[in-house]
This record gives sequence, structure tokens and C-alpha cells, in this order.
Amino acid sequence: MHAVVDTSPVSIVKGSPSAPFLFVCEHASPHMPEMFDNLGLDEAAAASHIAWDPGAFEVNERLSAHFRATAVCGTTSRLIYDLNRSPDAADAIPGRSEVFDVPGNQNLTSEQRSHRVETYYQPFQQALQREIAAYASPPALVTLHSFTPTYAGRQRQVEFGILHDADSRLADAMLSIAPDHTDLVTQRNQPYGPADGVTHTLIEHGLKNGLLNVMIEVRNDHLQSKQQCDHISSVLASWLEEALALSKSAPVPQEAKA
Repeated sequence: MHAVVDTSPVSIVKGSPSAPFLFVCEHASPHMPEMFDNLGLDEAAAASHIAWDPGAFEVNERLSAHFRATAVCGTTSRLIYDLNRSPDAADAIPGRSEVFDVPGNQNLTSEQRSHRVETYYQPFQQALQREIAAYASPPALVTLHSFTPTYAGRQRQVEFGILHDADSRLADAMLSIAPDHTDLVTQRNQPYGPADGVTHTLIEHGLKNGLLNVMIEVRNDHLQSKQQCDHISSVLASWLEEALALSKSAPVPQEAKA
């Protein structure tokens, strides 16, 4: 039985300490505390994909339940603080996202930036490290994200992105068996990759802990309904289970060794 632990700004679903995975969803919510006044954005922009990853929480939730695994999710919009970015990253608190200026993130003082780091980033990092340590044996770390079919006016053909940093073992296994699990267009490190700074969680909590790890991006037109989320979750459950078995025997890349 899962228990939800409210440790705002982090939501934790406690799973079995013997589960094979630990799931993470950094961009699970578009919520902005009232004090931020939507960062000066109109309601449509504040609820759009620039503020969160629509559908990612639902997939994360289903996978967590399927594997009886712990899930760690952010509860605040990534425009307030992007939990998948380090404090020194310029886009951790973006002044512009896609085609939208974000007035409430512009011309921040160092004290204002530090407050957001201390209020949102640090508690999330601490909670995730604590949950990893609670496992009986090291879990594989899986982070769930979604992306928009059209970005800055450009159509994206990729539908599943399988992302990794220096340790590609789990990603390699997923890509090698992708045709057995889905006919959706599946690509490595797309529509983003390490050069875009999107592998922060994988580095901090996967590589540094010696965990198998992967970041999964799902194009959000496949996550518009409960039925779609159920389907994508079912596909990923069997895909991840098979890939985990394959990746456990793969050698650790030299560049991923501490």
C-alpha cells in the first residue's frame, strides 16, 4: 500500500524498499504560490507547458504503483524554480521560456534567487537523496518528463525521448528493444540532451550514487487523456522491466565511474 507524504514543496509516494526503481517527476505541477502573482503571466501561459510537464505526473504515478516504487515529485511550477537545474544554471529561474517573457523572473537580486534555491531546490534534493538511501538495495533512477509537439513554431517528430548522461546503460537497453514495445518514434537524447543541461537529476542522484538511470520524455499529445496515460504507462512498465534486466549485466562506462 502506498502512502503519500506531504513535505511541500515535494510530494513523496512511499514504495517498497525492495522495489527495482525510484521514479522522479521534477515538473509535475503548474502551481505557483499566490505571492508570485503568476510571475506576471496571463492564466493561459501560466497553465501551459512552459510551467510544467502535462501528463508526466500521471505516468509517474502509474509506474510507481505498478512497481510498488517510491516516487518523488515537485509540487511547484518549474518557472518558480526548475528542479532539474543546478542553482548556477541561467535557466533554473528563466526570464524567458520558449516565446514567453516571464516578468516575475527578470532582474532578480541574488537574495531573491537564493531564497528560491533554499525554498524549492534544496528540499527537493534532500528528499530525493533521503528516499534513495531508504532502499534496501540501489534502485534504478527514472525521471519522467513530457514535451510539446511544437516548440517555437517547429514541429517535433520524436515521440519518445530516451535521455542519458555519461552512464547510458539503461538508455542503451531501452533503445535496443524499443521496437518490441512501441511503434512511436523513439530517439536518443531528443528533443533535449546533456548539452541542454537537462540531465542534472541524473548526474546528482544517478551518476553520483552509482545508480542505473534514465530520463524519459513523452510527447504530450500522447498524454491528453486518462486512456492515453494508461497506455503509455503500460508500455513503459514492460519496456523498463525488460531493459533493467538487460542493463544490469552491461559494463559501467569508464566516464561514469567515480
